Amino acid sequence: MSILDSAPHESQLHIGCSGWHYAHWRGRFYPDSLSSSQWLAHYSSVFDSVEVNTTFYRLPRDSTVEHWRTGARVARAGGLTGIMFDPEAYTPPYRSFDWTAQPQTDRHTFADYRAMARRRGREMMAAVVEEYPDITIFSLFMLSGLHTAADGADPVAALAGNRYGLLPALIDGWLDVAPETVTFVDGCERAYHFNSRVEYLSAGNAIRNTCQRLISPENRAKYRAQTQVSFGVYLDAYVNPPDAGYYIDPGDLTPAARLAENLAYALEVADQYVWLYGEQASWWPSPNSTSDQIRWPEKLPGIEEALWLATDPRGYALRLVERQGAEATNLLTNGDFSGADVTPADGTEPADWERGVAPPPWRFWQAGISEGTPGWDREVGHDAPGSGTLVRVRNGCLIQRIDVQPGERYVVSGRRRMQGQGAALIRVRWQTSEGAWHAEPLDRALSAPAADGDWQQLAGIVSVPEGAGRLIVLLWADGQCSEDDVMWWDDVVVFRAE
Repeated sequence: MSILDSAPHESQLHIGCSGWHYAHWRGRFYPDSLSSSQWLAHYSSVFDSVEVNTTFYRLPRDSTVEHWRTGARVARAGGLTGIMFDPEAYTPPYRSFDWTAQPQTDRHTFADYRAMARRRGREMMAAVVEEYPDITIFSLFMLSGLHTAADGADPVAALAGNRYGLLPALIDGWLDVAPETVTFVDGCERAYHFNSRVEYLSAGNAIRNTCQRLISPENRAKYRAQTQVSFGVYLDAYVNPPDAGYYIDPGDLTPAARLAENLAYALEVADQYVWLYGEQASWWPSPNSTSDQIRWPEKLPGIEEALWLATDPRGYALRLVERQGAEATNLLTNGDFSGADVTPADGTEPADWERGVAPPPWRFWQAGISEGTPGWDREVGHDAPGSGTLVRVRNGCLIQRIDVQPGERYVVSGRRRMQGQGAALIRVRWQTSEGAWHAEPLDRALSAPAADGDWQQLAGIVSVPEGAGRLIVLLWADGQCSEDDVMWWDDVVVFRAE
């Protein structure tokens, strides 16, 4: 994991196992001299999360409440964020939350069982918060797996025949007694199949909005306020054959590149967490003989860079700029602003893109409220003399375009220096081949911490959306109010990220 170890991740990564009390870990993970009573402390010194696997093999009983109390106590004592809960049953008949699989359906109605499940939920959550008042309950799925029932005219009736039909009642019980300090996470395990931005957006909307119809009206405000959206990513789906039950079609990309895109979509929509699961390989030595045969970087080449790209696109882009350096072909003309006599590019452009006022082939645009001035500073530059300038621009930019194809990925980077007031960023927009603005929700804004008088590097990676034929680079300025407010731009590059 050398790449991940060196990556300056901005996202918080939690790594853990599905338990800690395993005898066969002695000698491999736990020192032989360590007593089993000290295993949790040792585990917590290495990992910051653990799955307390108290799944239900039938409708929750009194003992289950105590299991959850113990899990909360362990989580708090170990300094863990909370409990990971897997509602799926792993023993026959595999229908723990199915009313029709309960032992007394001949004597009790679905409504009776819903009332009992809600009561158990209250008891469980009361025990949990007594031990750990600000716990996070991370469920591999909550209501996300029941979105089709929530869509119906009568959600409760639709639950009666669903294998997880009693789960919403249990969650209702949680919400009945959970204080506002408790956080719930819907892990949306069904995202294992997702392969587009629309699928993640749709699922996020369903969890936050549609699925609340499965909760009692009195708990819906609490559900919205305390439930986070998360997504599961199943790594095996990126290495499986096309006829497998779980398979992600990479299209024109490599499997690792497709993983990077889907992770980026998941992180965009999720509130805090995106979780990975895989069975065919491991990241480190494992007691599981199947997964221990190969490591994920071998099983899925490029996976480390995919994780880095998704979690820290700016850091990854900076690495590519540093690695490729002068060898990269800059698709922009006069990106280093080394001259003011470059021949302008041909092509149809909007009438309000001014020519002749900025170093060619850069154009200049500003809003009607702005009375700024672009220019070329022949003396000031990052590595060498020469930079583009924006002075007293309240809302405007230097502009240049390049021709692109859908699916291509580009590194965009530039240096900026600021004096006085104002804000600066590189904005990437899209046009069709005919010059019409396109896919505005997929615009990208690249920024860096402001530092008056110092050169700052802005960088990121962008993917060309379907229907786009032009990538538009805008060196943007906002909020400059006087002639003393100056922004310099230099070393602006765009190159293909292979």
